[in-house]
Amino acid sequence: MDTTTRDMLHAAEHFIARNARLLDRYRYAHHFQSEPARTVRAVLNTYRNVDGGYGNALHPELRGHGSQPIVTARALRILDELGYLPASLVDAACRYLRSVTQPDGGVPPVLPNVRYTESAPWWREHDDFASALNPTAAIAGLLHKHRATSEWRDRATAFSWQRISALNWTDAEEAEAVCLFLQHAPDQERARAEFARLAPVLRATVALDPAAHGRAHTPLDLARRPDDWARTLFSDAEINAHLDALAAAQEEDGGWRYRDTWSPGPDMEQRGAYTVDCLLTLRAYGRLSRPASGSVPRPTPPARA
Repeated sequence: MDTTTRDMLHAAEHFIARNARLLDRYRYAHHFQSEPARTVRAVLNTYRNVDGGYGNALHPELRGHGSQPIVTARALRILDELGYLPASLVDAACRYLRSVTQPDGGVPPVLPNVRYTESAPWWREHDDFASALNPTAAIAGLLHKHRATSEWRDRATAFSWQRISALNWTDAEEAEAVCLFLQHAPDQERARAEFARLAPVLRATVALDPAAHGRAHTPLDLARRPDDWARTLFSDAEINAHLDALAAAQEEDGGWRYRDTWSPGPDMEQRGAYTVDCLLTLRAYGRLSRPASGSVPRPTPPARA
């Protein structure tokens, strides 16, 4: 079992200092150097627009100034990472989300204006602007996790339940949103039943071979922490193998390389953010210091309804 050593952490720190955005430098400083969370929130606030949503290249693949639902979801994930969703920011984000919500209660990942802004090719060529579980279910799940109430959350919850109950196939990004929603939805009996039904579908969205290349997602994309419900989809051996591969994937410059690339500047921004993400996952699984037992922490599986 490979463990991230002090030297590896030191190399990552230097990579982040040299290359990462201020936001990700402060994320690293908060999680590994006791920097106050308010500093991260202050920097994150510079990506927020007057409509309450987030844009301005917070998502490195989306360079436009205007707010986008999937970028707003990323902002809420960062706030969740800090352990607290300030009510004022939640209210503003929900105000924005209401303004772009479809009649069915969901939001699309991006809006049609993405075609006319600087963004990665797969976003500029995007042509499906209907409501989607990603990011609707992810945002609703985060709001439930932090007990943040809003009319938008309730409509998004109804939309998410309707879509999830009809789900028989999904992709990795949508699977992440579904897992996040089910883990924190208030109707836990229903959530456990749906998780049990969808377990084979969710598991099938990732590559179980740690040597898989390209745009393949891994079990650690679904189970970023050992207490995530998605952790129960995979064996200890599978998680250990992917943790070994993740630790070994640190490059000579100290950073980790993200799966999608399209332009040098955004690619480096993405690497900075992803390097912090990788370190957080390795730490959550005890890989920053070797666990005495040599085993992977494992959560209690959600009971079948």
